[in-house]
Amino acid sequence: MYTQCPGCLSLYALSMEALIEGRGRACCGSCRTEFDVLASLSAHLPQPPDTMLTRHLPGDVPTLSHLAGKPKSSQRDLFTVVPVAESDPLESEQAAPVFAAKRIKRTPLRGSGRLWRRANLLLALALMAQLAFATRHHWLASPQVRPYLDAACERLGCRLPARRDVTQIALVARDVRPHPSEAGALVISATMLNRANFGQPYPTLEITLSNLDEQRIAMRRLAPQDYLNDARALSRGLPPGATATIDLEVFDLGKQAVAFEFRFL
Repeated sequence: MYTQCPGCLSLYALSMEALIEGRGRACCGSCRTEFDVLASLSAHLPQPPDTMLTRHLPGDVPTLSHLAGKPKSSQRDLFTVVPVAESDPLESEQAAPVFAAKRIKRTPLRGSGRLWRRANLLLALALMAQLAFATRHHWLASPQVRPYLDAACERLGCRLPARRDVTQIALVARDVRPHPSEAGALVISATMLNRANFGQPYPTLEITLSNLDEQRIAMRRLAPQDYLNDARALSRGLPPGATATIDLEVFDLGKQAVAFEFRFL
């Protein structure tokens, strides 16, 4: 019998012993390609020898009819098969060799799905809490959200930071006059109005003094505790629609300071 390597097309004489030993497969001695010797198996060498052997395509399985013999029943033990356990519904009617690996069933842990759902819920709540804390100033100043936060905090017994909107604080009156008892000093009076519909803390006051050329010659920023000595009023803040008048004592810069500018921060 003869066969041909599909890699390098080398022709080989094939013995029955080699065919049985390789169970239909062999390795080419020239290119080391492993191939199916039955695909090109032929009983005759092609003429001329440098041509291709006919490739055999898969066809119908032949039925053997020429019986050459039958072994005794005691030799059937070499081919004994063991049925698969009936607990596997997919393979209960099939047979498997004795060396077949048993199928491993993985049983999910009870309650694992519920545990994962709870863990995901906690992580989502923690993420929402971090986001709310990072944007707390926006929500505390929002006129749409703040009333709900105040109502919730009132029920819980907590206290939110006071709302701030310095654009709602207006300077409605101001006056500069000589100090009644200190020479070379001035008294600056300013009245502020909270136009918001909510109370808010007293703002930081910035006073700028300018000359005739509108050049700044002096500037000072005063925190609420610098111009207001009433601790109770400081903690209470400026109520909605209320006014507050403050008096400031400053040195008289003479003719250099002709303009005063107030700004709330």
